[in-house]
Amino acid sequence: MPTIFSHPAVPLALRRVFGELPSRVVAAGIIGSILPDLDVIGFRFHVPYGSTFGHRGFTHSIVFALLWGIAGALIGRRWNAFVFVFLAVLSHPILDAMTNGGRGVAFFSPFSNHRYFFPWRPIQVSPIGAIDVGVLWSELRWVWLPCGAVALLAAVTRRWSRAEAGDRGRLAR
Repeated sequence: MPTIFSHPAVPLALRRVFGELPSRVVAAGIIGSILPDLDVIGFRFHVPYGSTFGHRGFTHSIVFALLWGIAGALIGRRWNAFVFVFLAVLSHPILDAMTNGGRGVAFFSPFSNHRYFFPWRPIQVSPIGAIDVGVLWSELRWVWLPCGAVALLAAVTRRWSRAEAGDRGRLAR
């Protein structure tokens, strides 16, 4: 898994793409991007890794992301809040499926506990409960830099669009 520090990079970048969102919706997206890893508690209670509620099981599924997206819609009272929170939560298992370790992600739980990885797995897996400099470098390269580029592109595009709209408004007068 990427570390708890890197999962929020995606909702922070998405925030720039979506524009104005209530802070409570952004918070739901950030929390939702970290929340799937609460399943590591199962190790303490001897929940088997491959079970529905094992690590990278149900909390890493599309259904779980949909449920959080619905919660986001209720919190934000708007459609884009659902989409934002859904994508923020879904980014967690997507990033996990791009790591070079573990046993895969149960994207289709609770309907199937089959675990998947993507064919391209550049992110170095983080040992549970430990921080490694190599892992942080991998996350900087494959998570933070791309997310930063998306956020920058969204900010520049938004500013350019506002400037264009202002120019059209002045020409119309």
